[in-house]
Amino acid sequence: MNDPVVDPDALDRLAEVAVRTGVNLQEGQDLVLTAPVEALPLVRRVAAAAYRAGAGLVTPILSDPDVALARYAHAGDHSFDVAPGWLYGGMAQAFAGGAARMAIVAEDPMLLADEDPGKVARAGKANSIAYKPALEHISNFRINWSICAYPGQAWAMRMFPDLSPDAAQARLADAIFAASRVDQGDAVARWAEHNASLRERTAWLNDHRFAALKYSGPGLDLTVGLADGHEWMGGASQAGNGVICNPNIPTEEVFTTPHAAKTEGRVRATKPLSHQGTLIDGIEVEFREGRIVEARATKGQEVLRKLIDTDDGARRLGEVALVPHGSPISQSGLLFYNTLFDENAASHIALGQCYSKCFVDGDRLSEAEVTARGGNSSMIHVDWMIGGPETDIDGVSPDGNVTPVFRKGEWAV
Repeated sequence: MNDPVVDPDALDRLAEVAVRTGVNLQEGQDLVLTAPVEALPLVRRVAAAAYRAGAGLVTPILSDPDVALARYAHAGDHSFDVAPGWLYGGMAQAFAGGAARMAIVAEDPMLLADEDPGKVARAGKANSIAYKPALEHISNFRINWSICAYPGQAWAMRMFPDLSPDAAQARLADAIFAASRVDQGDAVARWAEHNASLRERTAWLNDHRFAALKYSGPGLDLTVGLADGHEWMGGASQAGNGVICNPNIPTEEVFTTPHAAKTEGRVRATKPLSHQGTLIDGIEVEFREGRIVEARATKGQEVLRKLIDTDDGARRLGEVALVPHGSPISQSGLLFYNTLFDENAASHIALGQCYSKCFVDGDRLSEAEVTARGGNSSMIHVDWMIGGPETDIDGVSPDGNVTPVFRKGEWAV
């Protein structure tokens, strides 16, 4: 089980955190696990940790980058409008039956960068449609689920192109382990302490019940209205099945649901967005009545425009998240080209589907009730960073009073 480059002890700690803190797998619970084949050293450790925790059955579903590229090199045009609905239907059935979900990311974030963006967009849309029955269990937080990362070598070379493949992979491994709080000591205990800190932040925000957040800074003049009855969350949260889990390993954010019709102003991204193998940089958009009416990017503009045209909800916000500039991932100075990490380096917003869990009593709300409170619906959910060291954020109460939330990229409280 030992990997020749990646520290096996740290991998053991990551697997333990992923099972015990990430999904918090319960006695007798099944686990559906997806990962690229390169992540097998971690997949095997997760399976062992899951069975030690009393798992019923661990079912791994593996992907391969060469198989993905073969489609673009050899498949007929019709291939890009289909997706394995039978597989996602089976996953949805497993989740409905009580299974937990874990995803391990490790793939090259720019794998499809040289492929036809039209085909990439079509394949992504087909996949989103087919995946929706399974995704609803996750986006509505009905089940305990989590995502973590393994240092894939192609991913590492994207980040550290001047190093040898082994040295780059070792460097990425160190960065992942540090960000995931498994680089030393009792990782499960460290996560308990971190979750307690995030709970203090969400409690303060929920006590204030702001109606909107107003952002200001370079290229940033934005007011994000918050959904009626929204609730801030962060770190460990209770899923609809009663299990407390950490959906993201790592995480530095607290987040909630914006109102789909109440975002106004202009915003410029502070970090590039890696989306479906394309790097989208220099994003600038304008919102009116909650909808993007103007969008441009210095790089990847065609992909950005196809993204926001996915469906009616793709031009509206589904999440707003606060992350201090002093977060460990931000201070590392690294661009991971992976949203799991990069979103935890800066405050961010997400286009598309909202999380129904980010409402008071969200697990009891119907889809129509979520919509009535301002929750957005879409086949996509794409985060991009808008925070930085010069970002100020104010909370606006229903009566118009203003309370500082962030000053110069850091918590003001």
